Amino acid sequence: MSSQQPDSTTELEEQLVLLMRGLGTRSVLYQQNVGSSLGLHNNDFMSVDILREKGSLTAGEMAKITGLTTGSITALIDRLEKVGYVRRENDPHDRRKVIIVPEYENKEEVSDTYQPLYESMIKLASSYTKEELTLITQFLSKASAVIEEQTRHLSDSRSKTSS
Repeated sequence: MSSQQPDSTTELEEQLVLLMRGLGTRSVLYQQNVGSSLGLHNNDFMSVDILREKGSLTAGEMAKITGLTTGSITALIDRLEKVGYVRRENDPHDRRKVIIVPEYENKEEVSDTYQPLYESMIKLASSYTKEELTLITQFLSKASAVIEEQTRHLSDSRSKTSS
């Protein structure tokens, strides 16, 4: 990709899509390195991050979001519980269900690992106006929803072809 400014709206949109794809790749690589530095498997750490974002979930909800089987989710919860990153709670509305409750946010190794990124992102954000930050956060929120939708679509398509 050239460093030249795009001439048209279409070129700018295409550049945005390519940059978002690159950001996604770099985010995955960063998360893999964070997980590795904390001694976690990639799926384990992705699940921890999903819990950070969404809060407590049932094992079934976690399986649906991650695309992992319920057996894999059970093993994942076992591993995360063993290192103190989650705890299980019985669902008060359905005793057959287990709720996964995140417990890792106050762990020093997690906050120490994320602190440099946090500081760098705050520094970057401070270079924008309030209006620009509002627009950027709106865009990122909508982009996240698009990616979630596309992930569900791929997962649903995969499920249909394997049935």
